[in-house]
Parts: sequence; structure tokens; C-alpha cells
Amino acid sequence: MTSAQQNGARKPSQLRSWAKSVVDIVAIVLVVLAAKTAIAEPFYVPSGSMEPTLLIGDELVANKFAYGYSTASLPSFIVLPNSGRLFGALPKRGDVVVFRWPGNRSQVWVKRVIGLPGDRIAVKDGRVIINGEPVGLKRDGTGEAENENGSETPAARYIETLPGGLQHVIFKLGGYDPLDNVPETLVPPGRLFVMGDNRDNSADSRVPVRAGGVGLLPVDDLVGRVDAILGSWDLGMKDKPIWTWPQGLRLSRFFTAVH
Repeated sequence: MTSAQQNGARKPSQLRSWAKSVVDIVAIVLVVLAAKTAIAEPFYVPSGSMEPTLLIGDELVANKFAYGYSTASLPSFIVLPNSGRLFGALPKRGDVVVFRWPGNRSQVWVKRVIGLPGDRIAVKDGRVIINGEPVGLKRDGTGEAENENGSETPAARYIETLPGGLQHVIFKLGGYDPLDNVPETLVPPGRLFVMGDNRDNSADSRVPVRAGGVGLLPVDDLVGRVDAILGSWDLGMKDKPIWTWPQGLRLSRFFTAVH
């Protein structure tokens, strides 16, 4: 066989090999996208609105099958108009949820569900009132709220007890805050009332979307339920020498449950 004939025989074989490689890569990408859409997806916490439950620099995993699926369930870099939900289920009061921000659905936020459809929610002197009953609130010492620049601010810790008995810790930074008093709001069907655990540093359902908050969150914007923290790194280390960065790993938070 001449050299030209050998080259001619080799080209179809190379093309088949190249095509198979492309198909394999596409298949892997589709499997990854399917898993991120249907099962779980990691998210990163950039702000302190959910402290002390979630810290700046935490990496979360959102359980996507907990509440069913909508276009919000697609990987976060895919932004499509809102849709209804398949296999839909409402969160439980107290769930920590990831959702598309109604003001810009390319942004993914995390808050805690306080009010469900049909609930009447108000806030008086910083205390949440659900259906006319103030939630349990007990002082639990003092903590440190981390700011986005790495500095810390003293914060009063409280244990909040929601109807049904679920307890979680919240921060109050002290003094009067405009969001300490919110008129009673009826949560309509298909909506949720969500709040951050860092009550004086959270734009949530107490703030309308037009003012940079969440307003009453559409259920269809839910991405999933936060079940665990995969890892955590102190962002305050980013301005320090690179060889000190491993010191910022919060190993005690790796693979811990979120409540």
C-alpha cells in the first residue's frame, strides 16, 4: 500500500475517533447538567445575611428534589422565564432555602422560610408574629457577625422557636432597625415569607423587590432546600499572603448539616 493510500485509510479512522471523543464529552456534560438540575447543586455564600447559621465563604449543597422542579431548578447559569412546578411540594416552616431572586433571576439567594401560604406574618420590636402569636425568643449570649470586608461586629444571639418547635439561632446587631416593625401581611397562595437569620443585615420578605429585597417569594422561584455545608473558607484571608490561605479553612464546618 502506498503512503497516500495509508493516509487515506487513516483519515476516516481518525475522524471516527475524534467524533467518538466529542460524543463522550457531550454525554458527560449532559449527565452533569442533569444531575445539577435534578439532584443537587453547590452554591457559595457571599454575604452575611444568614449568620450565624451560614457564614460568608460557606459552600452549600441544595437538595433540588425536595420541592419539585421548575425552570428555577436548572443550573444557575441558565436563566429562563418562570414556570410552574412538577412534583411540587411546599417547604416546611423553618427550612433554609435557595431561590432565584425575583429582581434578577440570574442571582441565587438563600433565606429561611418563616411564613407559608395562608399565614399572617408581622414583626413587632424585632419579634416575629405568626398568625397573631409571637414566636419564642430567648437570649443566648453574644456572637460576632462577620462583614463582607472581613471585619466583625458584636451581635446579640437569640434562640428563635417557630410554631412546631423548630429552633435556630438569630443575630440582632442592636439598636433600632427600620425592619424591626413590619405590618401584618397575609401570605397569598403560591408565595412564601422568607427572612435572614442576621435580622439587621438581611434584605428579605420585609423589603419589596423594587427596594432590593425579596418581597413575598414565588414558590416557583425555589431552587432547593439547603441540607448541608460542603466546605468553608474565611474570605478575610484573601488579602493576606497566599501561603497563609490554608489557615482560612474552617474544617469544623466541612460536611455539617444545616438546621
